[in-house]
Amino acid sequence: MNQQPFRLKSPQWDARLSPFWVRFTRPYRRRMQLQVQRLLEIEVHGIDHLRSAVAGGAGVLITPNHPGHADSYAMYEAADQLGRPFYFMTAWQVFELASPIASWVYQRYGCFSIEREGTDLRAFKRAVQILSDESHPLVVFPEGDVYHMNDRVTPFREGTAVVALTAVKHASRPIVAVPCALKYQYVQDPTPELETVMSELEQHIYWRPRVSQPLAERIYRFAEAAISLKELEYMGATQQGPLPDRVRGLIEFVLGSLERFHGINTRDQTVPERVKNVRRACLEKLETVNGDPQLAAQLEHQLADVFFVIQLFSYPGDYVAEQPTTERLAETIDKFEEDVLGHRTARIRGSRRAIVQFAEPIDVRKFAEGAAQPRKAAGPLTEALENSVQRLLDKFSAQQSTTTETEP
Repeated sequence: MNQQPFRLKSPQWDARLSPFWVRFTRPYRRRMQLQVQRLLEIEVHGIDHLRSAVAGGAGVLITPNHPGHADSYAMYEAADQLGRPFYFMTAWQVFELASPIASWVYQRYGCFSIEREGTDLRAFKRAVQILSDESHPLVVFPEGDVYHMNDRVTPFREGTAVVALTAVKHASRPIVAVPCALKYQYVQDPTPELETVMSELEQHIYWRPRVSQPLAERIYRFAEAAISLKELEYMGATQQGPLPDRVRGLIEFVLGSLERFHGINTRDQTVPERVKNVRRACLEKLETVNGDPQLAAQLEHQLADVFFVIQLFSYPGDYVAEQPTTERLAETIDKFEEDVLGHRTARIRGSRRAIVQFAEPIDVRKFAEGAAQPRKAAGPLTEALENSVQRLLDKFSAQQSTTTETEP
């Protein structure tokens, strides 16, 4: 997972969507898609769901999962087929870490920044305005971060649903949410390269490379070694039991202690939401430390701890064991490469294809009816969007499993 800067008062970038610029740079974008992401093709299914919603004059919110760093290429291929570019709600760090030219391009591609650690009213109002007035769909990734999991969604954040529900109250047209599933598949076997990286990881913790063992076994042995080190660091002893239980136990130990320190009530929130609350508390206190270097250092360490928690959260512990496909093996090693070896983004191994699947639009008004405040209906709408995307991913997995079983 990418380490990013965090602060409460972030710079702001607004979208300057230019359909001409999007068309003009399309050849360059597709060349980068091939050279940087090694995406040979992008299949788009269910585009008629999107086309009918746009043709009907609705404000359209697209809610994809966020499995990889090539997601923007996949979504823009869908926009090309629709014949209408999209707006994108984008973390401000994307602009901050980009060159001035790249930031300028992002804005012409419809990207506008959001500060996710608090309540970014400017970005919220901009998203509501797009859904209420604009003829171009808005893309929001409700997972928030790239978790490198093709086959599972992580909990959708309710802020996306609140945007859509608020737009219903302000717009004079229908507002629909279109669930979207993104899936990557290798068309070239990356196993030799994966084994090379696995050897590099094993050497990183002073192991001899275990080249005679199956790759899935090597992944799990490495994961157990890595979590044992972190358990010793944080808990003073290793835990017993299955790896998923150990992951959850370590998350709860680290995150729970931080919440108690800051007096935060979790209220049955998801881990990403709890991380957001702790991170915001740390950032707020950093602004008022008044030259206390000891407290400032402690808060900086806590920010590193919550980043570790979200890294750990991206490893469910049973992802590979459940279905040891090439994609799941590769995704797990990609995360190791970023988290253990410190690569900003994992290297692309093997040529791939992407699949974009749109589901039937969800009428947001049906969730807004009877709710005095948008947040009252945000939970049910979020659940409906998350479940729809997961069903699409499950269908992909079933089809892939059937194809593998019938291959000679």
